[in-house]
Amino acid sequence: MEKRTNVNTAITELINKVPTGLLIGDQWKESSTGETFDVFNPATEEKLATIASATSQDATEALDAAYKNKGWVETPARERAEILRRAYELVTERAEDFAQLMTLEMGKPLAEAHGEVKYGAEFLRWFSEETVRNYGRYVNTPEGTNRILTSRKPVGPCLLITPWNFPLAMATRKVAPAIAAGCTMILKPARLTPLTAQYFAQTMLDAGLPHGVLNVVPSASASAISAPLLADSRLRKVSFTGSTEVGKKLLEQASANVLRTSMELGGNAPFIVFDDADIDDAVNGAMGAKMRNMGQACTAANRFIVHESVAEEFTEKFAEKIRQMKVGNGMDEGVTCGPLIEKKAQEQMSEKVADAVAHGARIVVGGHAIDGAGYFFEPTVLANVPAEASVIREEIFGPIAPIMTFSDEYEAYRMANNTEYGLASYVYTKDYQRQLRAADHLEFGLVGWNAGVISNAAAPFGGVKHSGLGREGAAEGIDEYTYTQYIGVKDPYAL
Repeated sequence: MEKRTNVNTAITELINKVPTGLLIGDQWKESSTGETFDVFNPATEEKLATIASATSQDATEALDAAYKNKGWVETPARERAEILRRAYELVTERAEDFAQLMTLEMGKPLAEAHGEVKYGAEFLRWFSEETVRNYGRYVNTPEGTNRILTSRKPVGPCLLITPWNFPLAMATRKVAPAIAAGCTMILKPARLTPLTAQYFAQTMLDAGLPHGVLNVVPSASASAISAPLLADSRLRKVSFTGSTEVGKKLLEQASANVLRTSMELGGNAPFIVFDDADIDDAVNGAMGAKMRNMGQACTAANRFIVHESVAEEFTEKFAEKIRQMKVGNGMDEGVTCGPLIEKKAQEQMSEKVADAVAHGARIVVGGHAIDGAGYFFEPTVLANVPAEASVIREEIFGPIAPIMTFSDEYEAYRMANNTEYGLASYVYTKDYQRQLRAADHLEFGLVGWNAGVISNAAAPFGGVKHSGLGREGAAEGIDEYTYTQYIGVKDPYAL
């Protein structure tokens, strides 16, 4: 299968390490129809590789392999744990390869890509430790007539659909708990960034994961994969990270077979700065919450809700930090803001800025697409943004920071909750009692207290309302791949 020889020999050698086929059962293979799709570098618009494009037939064959190998659950927990631990060590050893692959196909600065490697690998280590702690319980009934025996059992074959923005971490966050629970799976990586997932799958095999436990079906058509699998009664779970619109469609399809579902969907995160906040600390937190991954994260701060008494100071200091960002190819030294993922995303940023200005917002810094190769957009701060602007109502998914003001604590909570989304939120204040009140009033699955980056493998990640259901990571993460079985045992002392 064709592979692109492009920028330099080192990159060519790296790309050539990546399998370009479908992983089904015990082999990497071409699509059943020979179909392929190309992967491009968003910083240069150059083709990186050509990947096999799975069809509905290939998806069904992948489920055949997963179903055939569902006896994987009989593998002792310790053995499954050791495979995950070896995978953690291998990913860590291959950190440079993984980081460069992510930067090449997704665009994030190399330093951030290394951060994702560390974060993604932690899910492998965390769930290697959770594998042997998948506890049940044994207790008496209140009446003393029976004993209650419970155990947690794997749900069965799973479909795991990952997004393009964190191509390693989103794969490990789903694959690791599935392995820990004893499930087999079909992984569908994003069309725009499949290379990291392909390399990760090979790494799992190198770590000793038996063939057929993890099957990988990259495809130019997501529906060609999801539709036949969700209609097949052998599939027992779907885990999806992506847009709310697509998540709703998958939930509808999953309902036909009453599948277990985990949905990590869109976000519209508020970043609240109270009048007593340490402004310098808040600005540093804002940089992490907003500009990490060029703002292309579901947890990215989407609306900056700042007390009117400190709004000017916060805006000036935040804008100065933004001005200092270096935009460019993430492979280049010193770059802190890479490209957007595709041309359409770049165009959407221009439209959102224009809409905000039309509603009365003021551009403090940035605000324009950058001409030339690649899909670059200037990191942007907007002031005096009204609630009607699209940057307030919709998820931005780019390097635009709109600032609103408030005067009353409870007004801030009302503004924050004025969205159908409920994933991440951030609060900056020195008053710990206010922090507790904020947690009580904010309708979000995640709340950062004086912290702009809060994701961690040991923490439960997930939202409410239209941001989804279920949790990933932490002790809750393995529960999403198991069900509880209860066995009632007659009490030996009962009459």
